[in-house]
Amino acid sequence: MLNFQPLRLEDKPLFDKYLKPYKFKTCEYSFTSLFMWRKALDIHYAIFKDMLIIRKLDFQGNYHMMEPLGYTKENLKEVVEALEEYKEKEGLGYLFKDAEESFVQDLKETFGDKLIVEEDRDNFDYIYSSEKLISLSGKKLHSKKNHYNNFIKNNTYRIEPITDELVCECIKAAREWCRKNDCKGYLLYELRAIEEMLKSSHYLDFKGMVVYVNEKIAAFTIGEKVSEDLAIIHVEKADSNINGLYAFINKTFVENYFSEVPFINREQDLGIEGLRKAKLTYQPVRLESKYIVNFSKG
Repeated sequence: MLNFQPLRLEDKPLFDKYLKPYKFKTCEYSFTSLFMWRKALDIHYAIFKDMLIIRKLDFQGNYHMMEPLGYTKENLKEVVEALEEYKEKEGLGYLFKDAEESFVQDLKETFGDKLIVEEDRDNFDYIYSSEKLISLSGKKLHSKKNHYNNFIKNNTYRIEPITDELVCECIKAAREWCRKNDCKGYLLYELRAIEEMLKSSHYLDFKGMVVYVNEKIAAFTIGEKVSEDLAIIHVEKADSNINGLYAFINKTFVENYFSEVPFINREQDLGIEGLRKAKLTYQPVRLESKYIVNFSKG
């Protein structure tokens, strides 16, 4: 029996039990990610035979499951069949989304050609070398270094960590950024997620940084170290009218907070052409795949 309940901040210790140590390669299985998007994506969870089952909504309005947390190869068949039964009964759009490569391989070993597996390219995560993001060395990143240098040469600025005293200022800056960028659809969902995250900063494991230009917040960013090898950048907002500010905050945040972490996950592009182009210009070392999984009919 699957009894789903809405995700709450108080559930963090339970989720940490299943998520830590963090062995995932994508951003989807961070508690911070799940919590900040819990309302926009209607995230609920259930415990099934000591496995954590997460049900969520995508931005196209399709409900689905994430991969079961705590499964083993011995109990995988049982839990997947139970979830497939639930999917059919409740009319979910997909069985699984946000499925990582290792989970898909386990499914294939268990169910073979009964499965339909699709790459979800719009949700692939962009993984970068932290050393490259800091140094901006090499011909392919030369323009980024020029933008960075332009910013530090032509602006009076300072950086500060996001503290309790700055939460309200950051929320105000996020709302202003959203307003200037036609605050609706995904951007409005994102704004609400940022607000949720900042208001709960005491309980979440993230670090944040703001950039003041002429004594006004012009940019802020939020990220978290999820393992010895990986940090995730959850939020990055900057005034696009200030030349080089995005290049500055990208480099400086990693340099100041995550320089010891080899890889930086800057999340997906959601199929947004401009965002995809921007993420590719930073020369990711790889794209981390995610998959959609359903059972074939007949």
